[in-house]
Amino acid sequence: MADSQPLLSLDGDPVAAEALLQDVFGIVVDEVIRKGTSASEKCHYSIKKGAAFLGLGTDSVRMVKADERGKMIPEDLERQISLAKAEGAVPFLVSATSGTTVLGAFDPLEEIADVCQHHGLWLHVDAAWGGSVLLSQTHRHLLAGIQRADSVAWNPHKLLSTGLQCSALLLRDTSNLLKRCHGSQASYLFQQDKFYDVTLDTGDKVVQCGRRVDCLKLWLMWKAQGGQGLERRVDQAFALARYLVEELKKREGFELVMEPEFVNVCFWFVPPSLRGKKESPDYNERLSKVAPILKERMVRKGSMMIGYQPHGTRSNFFRMVVANPVLTRADMDFLLNELERLGQDL
Repeated sequence: MADSQPLLSLDGDPVAAEALLQDVFGIVVDEVIRKGTSASEKCHYSIKKGAAFLGLGTDSVRMVKADERGKMIPEDLERQISLAKAEGAVPFLVSATSGTTVLGAFDPLEEIADVCQHHGLWLHVDAAWGGSVLLSQTHRHLLAGIQRADSVAWNPHKLLSTGLQCSALLLRDTSNLLKRCHGSQASYLFQQDKFYDVTLDTGDKVVQCGRRVDCLKLWLMWKAQGGQGLERRVDQAFALARYLVEELKKREGFELVMEPEFVNVCFWFVPPSLRGKKESPDYNERLSKVAPILKERMVRKGSMMIGYQPHGTRSNFFRMVVANPVLTRADMDFLLNELERLGQDL
């Protein structure tokens, strides 16, 4: 284009890089990075990733403190919002979590919603892992307040074991928000004079164009299992997790990280050489090496696979997620027996 200006060369110059972004994308970078979102320090890594994709920058995400169980502390959320405003930032979204990845924590949604309502902020709930609990009359109280969210992310392919992948974004908005955000009105693909209701076309509402019909998997499962069948699946997972916890407490060498409220059972296996030595100065360092060794042994033997991770100041511990609907009590017994066998010489 003859009238266009040549792009600036970067040459490692951050000022030039900022100018290039402004030239190409029309982004006023200073304004972008001053906007902000808040999330719990135990939130999923995708929150920061999303901020990066949007061009907000990961520094725009403020981490809100969580308590010892991994739940967002509403008082600290209020404090972070006040700090952000005092610094000239513009908070606009709070991301709460229903079912954190490691501890399976559920944020206090009612209190968080009160804060968001007071400040006029969008409340998003990452219920990818824990959203299916709503199907259980017994356990749905864990998500009390989710009805006040502006948006909810839910992955039926997790707790419900729907075929990968199956993800849903649920919106309170009824103004066709996705269409307004993503629609490009490409008439050669999305004709508006079709013989059926064109609002059923999802292609112009999402970031990508072509995609699988993920909802069909959930629909077929729901038709086959029914609401009661899916509820039983959730309740069975909770019951089996509780069985594992009670059996774990009976055995020497197993120590719970905390009493679970979900189906994430987090525990240490303390091998014979470390039992009764918790006061030793190198105890945590030595305990941290146990889970990686046992993970290698179980994988090489091909007997089972359990995830492990450190968490804050806690040494590496195992995280058994009881979600597979075909698991039985016998499988839980095998898990404990196998860990004892694999770790008897440590």
